[in-house]
Amino acid sequence: MSSPSELSAHRGYWLRMVSNAVSQAFARKLAAEDVTVAEWVLMRSLHGSAQTTPSNLADQLGMTRGAITKLADRLMAKGLVARKAHEEDKRAHYLFLTEEGATRVPKLADLADQNDAAFFGVLGADDLAALDRLLRLLVERHGLRDIPVD
Repeated sequence: MSSPSELSAHRGYWLRMVSNAVSQAFARKLAAEDVTVAEWVLMRSLHGSAQTTPSNLADQLGMTRGAITKLADRLMAKGLVARKAHEEDKRAHYLFLTEEGATRVPKLADLADQNDAAFFGVLGADDLAALDRLLRLLVERHGLRDIPVD
């Protein structure tokens, strides 16, 4: 019987270490702005569109409609997202960013950019390009489409 491989022998171990460090640092930055990563993802997805339905967001983000509704409810309580009834179908509704929500998205995006720069800034341009290319290739080849929110 052979001995089990070391944790550090697995690429997943290294990917998880990097992912956790990047994600946790970003989550802390967002928490200081009273926004979670999942809320940020929904806000960023709404930015630039006049309005969209929860089911459209669920499809786009790879989440359930119930999860979108919970996120939207939390963001509505914070005054960052609003809901409007559909003109023809009163059972349906649209979600959109409030003025405050739309104003906050660029600031939160800047935090995401700063977080990436702080972590990945230790790499040169060629290494960054290679990393981007390989990560995108893995996503494509494995057919990954759900947007990570946690």
